[in-house]
Amino acid sequence: MTRLREEHAAQLAARDTHIERLSEQIQLLLARRFGAASERVAHAQLGLFNEAEHEVASAHEEDAPEQVAIPAHTRKVPKRKPLNPALERVNVIHDLDEHDKRCPHDGTALECIAIVDSEQLDVVPATAVVLRHQRRKYACPCCKTYVKTAPMTPQPIPKSQASPGLLAFIATGKYVDALPLYRQAKQLERIGLECSRTTLARWMVRCGELVQPLINLLRDELLALDYLQCDETTLQVLKELGKTAQSLSYLWVQRSGLPETPIVLFDYDATRSGEVPKRLLEGFKGTLQTDGYVGYDPVVSAQGLTRVYCMAHARRYFTDALKAKGVNPNKLPPKPVKGTTHHLKALGFFKTLYAIERRIRDKPPDERQRIRQAQSRPVLDKFKAWLDTLAPRVRPESKLAEAIAYTQKHWHGLIRFCDDGRVAIDNNAVENDIRPFCVGRRNWLFADSVAGARSSANLYSLIATAKASGLEPYAYLRHVFTELPKATSVQDIEALLPHRLDRSRLTNTRL
Repeated sequence: MTRLREEHAAQLAARDTHIERLSEQIQLLLARRFGAASERVAHAQLGLFNEAEHEVASAHEEDAPEQVAIPAHTRKVPKRKPLNPALERVNVIHDLDEHDKRCPHDGTALECIAIVDSEQLDVVPATAVVLRHQRRKYACPCCKTYVKTAPMTPQPIPKSQASPGLLAFIATGKYVDALPLYRQAKQLERIGLECSRTTLARWMVRCGELVQPLINLLRDELLALDYLQCDETTLQVLKELGKTAQSLSYLWVQRSGLPETPIVLFDYDATRSGEVPKRLLEGFKGTLQTDGYVGYDPVVSAQGLTRVYCMAHARRYFTDALKAKGVNPNKLPPKPVKGTTHHLKALGFFKTLYAIERRIRDKPPDERQRIRQAQSRPVLDKFKAWLDTLAPRVRPESKLAEAIAYTQKHWHGLIRFCDDGRVAIDNNAVENDIRPFCVGRRNWLFADSVAGARSSANLYSLIATAKASGLEPYAYLRHVFTELPKATSVQDIEALLPHRLDRSRLTNTRL
């Protein structure tokens, strides 16, 4: 009888565990489907668990920002910001009627004594024009046999009706503004251009092939650095040899971790295997920052790289564990929900670490390293001790246990940012580079062919690098599509790289 009761109790416990696990999965799916995508956690309640932050602040007051008392004041109505002075001004004259230009008292003609200015924004929609290339032909009037015609300026797509400006317009629409080509075809039709989606797609493939020399030079410069960040995301390609249209391929992203050399490269591959990072990072030596994906392990081992993990990725596990409890991290209730105390305490540690990072963001690398060792290290040590104590007490099948296990497993890589002031605490910069692609993917859904996927990767690379260098994408692409066909040497191509470009050569044309 005792044995039967024990078996029955074990069955009930297993059933309860299964129900709780399913409940967590349902809550997490609901949060991902209907909740906010932001990982920001409300400050309410976290103050109960961030005593480490208070200890750091009191122990290192010399690094804290200066406190300034601000007297009470009357709030002023905010003024409207002036319009951009770089925009073209068109004067619209408003004048009195002739019969109003005389004084009603004595009939004397009025004199204009001032002009009252006010400004209003206007937008002129895209206008299509035809560039008529007139190549002059010359002939010898004596022999009547020698004829010479002025050569055509090299074009991005020879014998095509698409000018550099039109190609830049379409590329900016798709890769910056996430407009699918079929929508752009409708836009062009409204301004008098008949270009099918197939034609636009063919043009984009040719543009991606055109900029390949720039991508090659950017990759050479990227691999010569000693600190990179990497990530990957999915991509569906319809026409891919050996794969069904429903299968997933991948877009791999590599980013320079050094702000003085802003390079972002996208690369298409059919798989997510560990051979892809080995191909992409061949010859690289230094620090590689990624999430915990094991596909990066072979290249780290083969090339002796220093692996740094992403703290935001570890935090995401705890945020998901909180969502699995039915709690919205962005709107925490006044009192902790039952069973979420450990979740909130863990997020309090992350909040402390990121508060330190915000304070030292603009400091030089050696100063950041010093402050991290003095302030972040004690917080990390306390966090690790707390995790080790908590781990045996948490139900192994829970989302919280999964978060703890991930953090413990990757701990040595998570804390390495303290050893190098150049290294970021997380991989958010490269994830931000991926975001425009993910937004576009929701609109155009898939790439039709491998050639299209590779060309898109090249154009995304060039645009992301241009944006990281502070360039306006349309003006930069128009310049590249105009000048790259004329390039006759490596020096000519290098001069077109975003971080080496003479900005005075860019036109003021903006989109």
